Amino acid sequence: MDIQVIASQCKKASIFMSALSSELKDNALQDIINALKSNMDLIIDANKNDFEQAQKDNIEAPLMKRLKFDRNKISEACEGIASLIKLEDPVGKTLRAVELDKGLELFKVSRPIGVIGVIFESRPDALVQIAALCLKSGNAVLLKGGSEAMATNQILAAVISRAGVDAGLPEGWLGLLETRSDVSRMLKLENCVDLIIPRGSNEFVRYIMDNTVIPVLGHADGICHLYIDRFADPRMAIDLSIDSKCQYVAVCNAIETILVHEALVREILPVLKSKLEERDVKIYGCDQTVEIIDVKAAGEKDWQTEYLDLAVSIKVVHSLKEAVDHINLYGSGHTDVIVTQDKKRALYFMDHADTADAFVNCSSRFADGYRFGLGAEVGISTNKIHARGPVGLEGLMIYQWRLMGDGHMVKDYTGKAAKPFTHRSLNKRF
Repeated sequence: MDIQVIASQCKKASIFMSALSSELKDNALQDIINALKSNMDLIIDANKNDFEQAQKDNIEAPLMKRLKFDRNKISEACEGIASLIKLEDPVGKTLRAVELDKGLELFKVSRPIGVIGVIFESRPDALVQIAALCLKSGNAVLLKGGSEAMATNQILAAVISRAGVDAGLPEGWLGLLETRSDVSRMLKLENCVDLIIPRGSNEFVRYIMDNTVIPVLGHADGICHLYIDRFADPRMAIDLSIDSKCQYVAVCNAIETILVHEALVREILPVLKSKLEERDVKIYGCDQTVEIIDVKAAGEKDWQTEYLDLAVSIKVVHSLKEAVDHINLYGSGHTDVIVTQDKKRALYFMDHADTADAFVNCSSRFADGYRFGLGAEVGISTNKIHARGPVGLEGLMIYQWRLMGDGHMVKDYTGKAAKPFTHRSLNKRF
């Protein structure tokens, strides 16, 4: 089907999606869970075909890890949807209520954005999460996954779309794009698409931004850091470094650079090297790091690299300020961690690190919509518009101003005899 037709259907469906009841949406989500489970064998077979083709095409190892969508991954995806059902409906919340004058009341009410276009990488589970989030938030969605997951995405989109429609959602609420040319054409459909969320490299996100007038919520590189402060607990620092790097390397919230305060380098670095090498992690170090442990020398490019693999760079810093300066220079604004027992230094780090997620004494891998209690995420926003960090239900909402009067006219509030506005806050919902 032509993308113009798909997008037009999606736009039409979005009007109905925005007004659906909470009960209908939650029932649809449960029906989608049931449909995914009942079609599990077909989904797994399609994914095996994608996986075998990807092996023939010599797809990079990190992408191969993301591509796999087996029984466990499907079950996890269903658990994510189930957690969404338990969350409060984000649509129709009164964000502000003000009396402008007696009988003239203004309400700021949360509303869906409309049609969300999401371009994502080779993770089939992302399709499930994004579709479910858009459904719960009352948005229609256009999805474009990686070509390496084509067969898996096709059956997932078909199963989810049909289950939703059978539950009462409008036809066309979910559209699947399949070619690169579809993406290029979508960028020109500002009359149909209200927001684009690209998930990929900085270059890819920049390309999207430069070639559309549609608002873009960018999810670019995940160049995440963990800084081991001079007042860190050494054992905690090593444990968190290992978890943040190795728990799952092929994701954007895994750390790529470890910064170590010079006061702890001789105690930390040898143990850290041993623990990382036990897990086959390649280590690249600054000049001072290389003097202490036997690792490859890091170059300027290493500080700018999202490895998404068993590799990490280590840099010795001489102060907390130097660590923050390094993060602000090379980081992608995704997730950055400080390990310290000093609360003032932790607060300084959070106040000065230009990052969406600033963590203290915990793994960077917690930067996730599901773990944040958002149900799931359509991506992690590294820019600074209406949503930042993991974008869950609230990040897919905008608002509408609703003014309720009783024959009020502006002429009564202008001129020499103008009536004054009360502008009194109201404790009431729309």
